[in-house]
Amino acid sequence: MPPPLLSRTLDPILGVFTGVLAYYLYESHPRTAMPEDLRLASLLRRKYVKWQKEREQKLLGTTEDNLVDWQAIAASAEGETNKNVQK
Repeated sequence: MPPPLLSRTLDPILGVFTGVLAYYLYESHPRTAMPEDLRLASLLRRKYVKWQKEREQKLLGTTEDNLVDWQAIAASAEGETNKNVQK
């Protein structure tokens, strides 16, 4: 195993920093300029919004197969409890 350049903990940090800086320069350099919708930040933003929508649908249970009118269910349950109370 080769000896570390700076230290065992600083070498990986330096490597990650160098990689992030290289990718930033790749995206922002005029010669390799990408359209805005293909940049990493916009792609991550789009994925995050899609993930949020899917999660919200999953948590609320509002998929296309499982649409439920909760107000109608609550009204029918209220009506049944009122009938049971009146008996």
